[in-house]
Amino acid sequence: MRRSVSPRKALRAALRILVLLAVVGGVMLLLEKKLIYFPTASHDVTPAQLGLAHEDVALHTEDGVRVHGWFLPVKGSRLSILFCHGNGENISHRLDRVLLMQQHLGVDTLVFDYRGYGRSEGSPDEEGTYRDARAAYQWLAARVGDPGRIVVFGESLGAAVALQLALEVDARALVLESPFASIPEMAKAVYPFLPVWPLVRTRYDNAGKIGGLRMPLLVLHGDRDEIVPFAQGRRVFEAAPEPKSFFAIPGAHHNDTYAVGGEAYWSAIRAFLDEQPSPGVGRHDPQPGS
Repeated sequence: MRRSVSPRKALRAALRILVLLAVVGGVMLLLEKKLIYFPTASHDVTPAQLGLAHEDVALHTEDGVRVHGWFLPVKGSRLSILFCHGNGENISHRLDRVLLMQQHLGVDTLVFDYRGYGRSEGSPDEEGTYRDARAAYQWLAARVGDPGRIVVFGESLGAAVALQLALEVDARALVLESPFASIPEMAKAVYPFLPVWPLVRTRYDNAGKIGGLRMPLLVLHGDRDEIVPFAQGRRVFEAAPEPKSFFAIPGAHHNDTYAVGGEAYWSAIRAFLDEQPSPGVGRHDPQPGS
């Protein structure tokens, strides 16, 4: 015969579970930045070691932080990509992609590390990453002389940084790879058993702000992305105004998009960029990050 559990014992068990969840959730909130940003300081490789022409770039942000980047020019290029990387490691781990961009797209590239990454000073947070991107854009705009040559490109967390920048500046186009809807939405997806998402302070609200975009958009997303749900990339795309294009990368996960996508991946980007006219300066008013 099954023994019944008394209401008092059931209540005590439920309270223990709630207390445990509260403690775990509280710890997660205290460690919020450590769960979002995963910087490394040392460079695994440099452009010089790969024989790539480059300039070391020292960027100075509006709040006085010194940020480091590399500008990698291509002879005869007509476009320059401002590349905002994801939340892990540093720009030395993006040089393979830069090299492929040069080969397949024939573009100059400025890659930069957010504060706290690589050789950049400080420690990362949402507003800080936006400031770092602004400094990178200002340097690149001065270097190339025409914002119509600049394509803003962001991957993963860098997609959120790139989007905010694109809301504030003039450029030829915006390319977002593997964008998430927002950090709270990612928290719900990754930790569905912990209802901490309403308390998350870091927002990166791509789905909420992309409606204000005033330049052509291309969204790329692997249909087997195991980190950022494919549905979130579609949600960001659906919330964006025209003109826009979406390219699903068959069989690609989060970190192998261009490797799995191969020539079809590069052809999609190349075709999109070839379609875009140079923008008129002053189309829209800047929108603050927060």
